[in-house]
Amino acid sequence: MRNFLLLTFAMLLLTACAVEEATWDFDLQGHRGARGLLPENTIPSFLIAIDHGVDTIEFDLVVTADRQILISHEPWFHHHISTKPDGTPVTEDEQMEFNIFEMTYEETRQFDVGKRGHVNFPNQQPLEIRKPLMRDAIRAIEAYTQELDLPPVAYNIETKSNPELYGVMYPQPEEFAQLLYDELTMLHKEFDLFDRIIIQSFDPATLIEFRKLNEEIDQAILVFDETTMDQFIDILGYTPEIWSPNYNLVTESMVQEAHQRGMTVIPWTINTVAEMRRQLEMGVDGIITDYPDSATVLRPVP
Repeated sequence: MRNFLLLTFAMLLLTACAVEEATWDFDLQGHRGARGLLPENTIPSFLIAIDHGVDTIEFDLVVTADRQILISHEPWFHHHISTKPDGTPVTEDEQMEFNIFEMTYEETRQFDVGKRGHVNFPNQQPLEIRKPLMRDAIRAIEAYTQELDLPPVAYNIETKSNPELYGVMYPQPEEFAQLLYDELTMLHKEFDLFDRIIIQSFDPATLIEFRKLNEEIDQAILVFDETTMDQFIDILGYTPEIWSPNYNLVTESMVQEAHQRGMTVIPWTINTVAEMRRQLEMGVDGIITDYPDSATVLRPVP
């Protein structure tokens, strides 16, 4: 019996060591900051993502009526998170009436997007908060990392754009690209950003227009269906630096093909450690997650 117990203990120890060794060096990206922990696409959410060791902050951009670059996933106030100026919740039926493209930045500040929490993220801590301008968010992030003497983070910036709504809820791609590039150029002069920026989109048109303005800034094509790499490359006219598919589409052969074409693979949005591990085992180069705190077990101990 004693020998059996010793053998069992040894096997458990070996298993534990094997699990401990299963770590990867990958780009940990906080989706909309850390949406599982704090209200999405807000400065506090970005800062708590940094506290949990992200390499890259991912966020989304829309444009206001006075042509300010606003961080928001939708060009309207989503009913899951938004509260109107009179204190009542935005309803699903009316949400798209609050079109940010037709609102000034000051008008958007009348809407809260955090104090109700999020029905799909029960562990998210409610917080009274407004949608921030991109320049304010980046300045806050840069100040935070400098104050804590942390390495600078990268920024994965998504241009929200839909050809069916150009001029209605989104600017034309040329205007969007120019507005974004002008603001990033201003911020680059303050923080030396260009090497730390990725521009990503589901809409190839905004990527194409941005590439005309700067060929050096990395780009990611977001993929949600079976569109092939050849098809996207034909549309773009060049190979983007990053292939970013829905994680359900990822296969080992996809990862290998992307790598052969010189692209890294960063799938979205992965919220369980088991799925993160499966993706990393297939060879992906990064993970976009709402829960960056949960990914730390997959990384080497500093």
